[in-house]
Amino acid sequence: MACRASAFCLALAFAVLVSLPASAAPDPAVIDSVQQRVVKIYGSGGIANLYSYGTGFLVSPEGHIVTVWSHVLDGDVVTVVLNDGRRFYGKLLNAEPKLDLAVVKIDASDLPYFDLQQTPLAAPGTRVLGFSNMFKVAAGDEPVSVVHGVVTAVTQLTARRGRFEVPYSGPVYVVDAVTNNSGAAGGVLTNYDGQLLGMLGRELLHADSNTWINYVMPIGELAPTIDAIRTGDFTALDNPPEETNPLRYSALDFGIVLVPDVIYRTPAYIDSVRPDSQAAAAGLRPDDLVVFLNNQLVPSIRVLEENLGRLQAEDDVQLVVRRGNQLVSVLLRAPRNADASR
Repeated sequence: MACRASAFCLALAFAVLVSLPASAAPDPAVIDSVQQRVVKIYGSGGIANLYSYGTGFLVSPEGHIVTVWSHVLDGDVVTVVLNDGRRFYGKLLNAEPKLDLAVVKIDASDLPYFDLQQTPLAAPGTRVLGFSNMFKVAAGDEPVSVVHGVVTAVTQLTARRGRFEVPYSGPVYVVDAVTNNSGAAGGVLTNYDGQLLGMLGRELLHADSNTWINYVMPIGELAPTIDAIRTGDFTALDNPPEETNPLRYSALDFGIVLVPDVIYRTPAYIDSVRPDSQAAAAGLRPDDLVVFLNNQLVPSIRVLEENLGRLQAEDDVQLVVRRGNQLVSVLLRAPRNADASR
């Protein structure tokens, strides 16, 4: 089960660590080496229970940073804090939502980094270390948190949050350690030699048992896409074709009235729902925040309206909205006549 109190988590991890036999304890020099390659990321969020911080790790000496694809990256730039406290502005190079993966670039050189060509596999029973900025305990030159545990299984991810099924369903390491907490996604899992095994995932519930899971995406599943983004050869999975026709639909065609679009990245909050509309029948409510449209992240009202505008008549429209602390999925359908509900 995921931990929910930073002081308790850190105290528990330390207590278990110091109780290990000397031969079983990780080398402090290895921990220090890994921490130098892990960064803290600060960006969008801070409202409606959306935290504004995360974790990433360096994969090149020129400042390429891998992290999880999330709302924290919604701004034009993010703030990246290195292990020594230096701060940089980072720009999103590209992302692959189906892998929950994004690559950010900072303008730097001669940085310590993980070599993606030297990433071993882990088997059940492998002792591992998890590094992340969980609960934002590190804001400057403080080292990121480290927990230790054991790989308990290698399996396919079957998880959800609320009613939302996550898009990534590939192989994962399931870890007997409290790794997946607020801000931890994008951190790293290593073996006791400091070799990179994978990237920490989000806070998710197992789809069958409804219990929190601590999972890690193996770096071998992510490395080809990371390299493609770095070299500029990346093509997103299921990338939509170029659209040259005028936008056909808007939120109003589904009975959704959004809040005023007052800034460039106004979050897609629902202001009201029209009676006798698809949105009303599906149970959408005022103050719901639209976060995904057909498995694509919705960072703003503009993006939502642009993606709705590209729909064809009778296309399925799966919306995932945040309601309080829950993600709720609803299914709508593009009407035959786009003007009928306006």
